[in-house]
Amino acid sequence: MPRIFLRLRLILLLFVFASLTVSCRSPQIGEEITVSIATDGTTREVSVTAGSTVTQAFQTAGIALGKLDRTEPPLYTVLNNGDTVKLTRVEEIFETEQIIIPFERQIVRTETLPEGETRLVQAGANGQEEVTYRKIIEDSVEISKSPVKTVVLNDALPEIVMVGAQSSFTPLNIPGTIAYLAGGNAWIMENSTANRRIIVSTGDLDGRIFKLSPNGEYLIFTRKSKKPASEEINTLWAVRTKNLEPKPVWLQAYNVIHFAEWIPGTNSVAYSTVEPRSTAPGWQANNDLYRVSLTGGSPRKMLEANSGGVYGWWGMSFSYSADGRLAYSRPDGIGLVDQDGGYLKPLLNITPLNTHSDWAWIPPITWGADGKTLYYVTHAPAPAPITSEESPFFDLSATSFSSEATVSMVNSTGMFSYPTTSTAKWDGRGKNYQIAYLQSIFIEQSETSRYRLMVMDRDGSNSKALFPPTDASGIEPQTLVWSPEPLEGQAGDFIAVIYQSNLWLVDSGSSQAYQVTGDGLISAIDWK
Repeated sequence: MPRIFLRLRLILLLFVFASLTVSCRSPQIGEEITVSIATDGTTREVSVTAGSTVTQAFQTAGIALGKLDRTEPPLYTVLNNGDTVKLTRVEEIFETEQIIIPFERQIVRTETLPEGETRLVQAGANGQEEVTYRKIIEDSVEISKSPVKTVVLNDALPEIVMVGAQSSFTPLNIPGTIAYLAGGNAWIMENSTANRRIIVSTGDLDGRIFKLSPNGEYLIFTRKSKKPASEEINTLWAVRTKNLEPKPVWLQAYNVIHFAEWIPGTNSVAYSTVEPRSTAPGWQANNDLYRVSLTGGSPRKMLEANSGGVYGWWGMSFSYSADGRLAYSRPDGIGLVDQDGGYLKPLLNITPLNTHSDWAWIPPITWGADGKTLYYVTHAPAPAPITSEESPFFDLSATSFSSEATVSMVNSTGMFSYPTTSTAKWDGRGKNYQIAYLQSIFIEQSETSRYRLMVMDRDGSNSKALFPPTDASGIEPQTLVWSPEPLEGQAGDFIAVIYQSNLWLVDSGSSQAYQVTGDGLISAIDWK
């Protein structure tokens, strides 16, 4: 009996095991399974062949997928019986909107009005820009909206209000036209310091280039770019100063940092460019040269881009003589530019200054008024153990192209002496002129020192200090500007200088100084 019982029990266990095995096996290829698809607000069941992927399930259900649609699980997943697939509909929509750019209000302090009095110089006008947005829609719900393109249709015109700063200074008669940059706008004075008017009111002039044409009828200047600085730093423009309603014209030039100047005897401008960089100093110099005409046409290359020698990443500068010769200056030397051949002709090697910083020193250069002498600042050696590249001494020197002689004119003037010469006058020996330059107050710290205005004869004789007085603080480094001709009854020619952010005129003969502005906004000047 027990044996029969055990045999029956074993048969029963085998039957149960076989039943469980059959019920738990995976579907075989060719068999049907059922999955659920949730999409477009509904859920539906679909029968598919075992081993099918999510993609095949959608194909069986006749559901088309967009290129941005998202599924959970992913399309390549193999489905099991009873699985649920969720489909999220994703759309990408581009929409364009026109947006108003509110105008800004600029307050310009001026001594041309009594204290506290205001005057509307320019009425403001809103601008307009077109913005293209990228929208992401998931199952009819907006998930994100981001701008992808912006086009300025009309620039906003700032409202400019002049506010009186103080009583006007005594008006002075002046020859020609003085242009000055104040608060990002360009102004001119004509014939008298009391006769002033604004000629560019955009408020975005950066002061890197600010030059009058030889006859004073045009002004070239640079404006800050509306693009990010890593893409474009500034743009070069011109405006006719004689127009009652001047309209600036873009010269198809941009990224002009070190040099732009009128080409003598022409209606054209020469300029050099840089490439913007996100790292200091913000650019990589091309050390090239272009020319562009005010009468139209595209810029024409005069000098190919080049390395620029030692510290060439910073850049180089140029200077035209009255007869059209072009000199260049870069951290390791000076020379002439062959404008026909498009190459450099070195004249003098200069020991470059190691600033241990993200800037480089370019030797200041200028031509004598007769076009026969080039004046420049050289890097002088220092006693041991100071290395030549770290010497704190700088001299004012000159090279005569008549005698082919090079002489040192003034020792230890400072790295920012910026010599400039007056208009030539005929005397018993021919054309004569004076040289104005800056003398650093602290000779061995000329990088951070303030300076005093000096003047001397063309041969270096009769040197004297003009401005400011010895008991006053010095002036910031800058390029000095001579008057185009003397006034009757004046001891010498006027020299225009910026002192404490105001315009002063200094008589080179009597040393008498006259303050012309008092609003403290002047950052650049020129006089023709």
